[in-house]
Amino acid sequence: MEPDKMDENEWKYHGEGNKSLVVSHVQISRVLRLLKYPAEDSENPPQSVEQAFRQIQNIVDFSSNVMSSLLGEKFIHSGEVVKLPLEFVRQLSIKIQHQRPAWRCDKVMDIYSGCALCLPNLTSPILHQPTHTPPLCIEIKPKCGFLPSSKHVSKDIKTKVCRFCMHQHYKVANGKWKRPSLYCPLDLFSGNRQRMHFAIRHLMEEPQNNFKIFKGGQCIYSSKEVSDDSMDLNSLLHHLRPYFLYGNNRINSHMTSKAVLNDFIQVLVNALLSGGDGEVVADTRGEGRSFCEASQFNKERISNGSQGLPGDSVLFRILQTQMLDTLDIEGLFPLYRRVEQHLQDFPKERTRLQVEGPYNEAFLEKLQKCPPEDDGSVEYAVAKVHQYCVAMTTKDCSIMVALVPSGEEEEDDEGLSSQRRLRDFPSSRPALSYAVSILDLDPKPFDSIPSQLRLDQKIVSCYLKTGSALPKGSPSPHCGIFTAAERDDCTLLFHPM
Repeated sequence: MEPDKMDENEWKYHGEGNKSLVVSHVQISRVLRLLKYPAEDSENPPQSVEQAFRQIQNIVDFSSNVMSSLLGEKFIHSGEVVKLPLEFVRQLSIKIQHQRPAWRCDKVMDIYSGCALCLPNLTSPILHQPTHTPPLCIEIKPKCGFLPSSKHVSKDIKTKVCRFCMHQHYKVANGKWKRPSLYCPLDLFSGNRQRMHFAIRHLMEEPQNNFKIFKGGQCIYSSKEVSDDSMDLNSLLHHLRPYFLYGNNRINSHMTSKAVLNDFIQVLVNALLSGGDGEVVADTRGEGRSFCEASQFNKERISNGSQGLPGDSVLFRILQTQMLDTLDIEGLFPLYRRVEQHLQDFPKERTRLQVEGPYNEAFLEKLQKCPPEDDGSVEYAVAKVHQYCVAMTTKDCSIMVALVPSGEEEEDDEGLSSQRRLRDFPSSRPALSYAVSILDLDPKPFDSIPSQLRLDQKIVSCYLKTGSALPKGSPSPHCGIFTAAERDDCTLLFHPM
């Protein structure tokens, strides 16, 4: 990627979040992530080139120095900051504008700084020959996997119903989504295969922006409310069948739709529980905190398997980091106010306390060595706020699982380290190799705490008013792909010979 040879026609729109937009190269496995600004700032950039560079460098430092240590280096791709020709950036912005979702166009791409974050394209992790089967990549936003037990929690419902399930009611009530998702993160993080299967099934039923499937770098399955790339059951099965045509679930050489989906989920569960030879760690969430009362999963259905995650699995590492939030936002807010007052009295202390970084070894050490009890100091308060912000990052992160038919692994131009080298599922024929990564690990702003408290209050209030609208055990309010698959299989059974 030589700056003087950058051609906007070699890049395509890949996706975007609230704060950045991503483009991918059409040939090499690379993406560029560029900052976004509110549309009203399009004529006057809200920050200088130096500030934009520092913002992106902070993301790299936070990922490589903090999150890599907490989550495991083998899962993290930190990337590097690059400077791009401004003319290339402007032409790229014009080229991709019509591909952006209308609801995202309240913000515009940064065309002034020329700064971007260069990362490997995790949706197309391996270089393949055109004749080879392309990799499947599944992106999951697992969300928060535990219930708070802090003494500061003021509403008892928060210790019984998880944040995600309550937030669904709030989002539906405010028109964000038409239907609630029946996915519950506590089922996914349980380590119990039945509950995990159940959780992934409901992610597929109602993906929202929490579940996507990519094939050869192209999004082939997502929420219809989020993307035009979404598809129906038949199209998804058409893509999945070649990866799962084996076993005894075939009728006249035709694998049933339900069997394809079940095998797909089983492989995903295997990848999420993988991590080498790590022992299964007993559930650390506490008695009664591993089940959410809003989950549609029936506890009586658990027939085998203990609760708990392998200690070196991606889910365990994420959950442990999420649980740095020991006080809940309600217990944290007074500490935030303590820091805020201190900084008003002593503005120059902001640098010493590393309120906005730098995210280096000293920052990580303060985070990890925070005393267990409040000694009344501003240092303790800052450390707890930082712990909360790190936990929030992992509550919003994404997991990318790449699945590649065995025998087709080839190192990309960057090479795969021994830790990231794809490994086989022994039970699969043809075997599927896998690689697991964590992405979306930006630091949360220190000053976002007040808005986090307000949102928490709104979500809880809404749920207490509408929580009975979807009682436990009620059927899904919509016909999902699994219901359709079962109907499709029934039709198939009686197809004339």
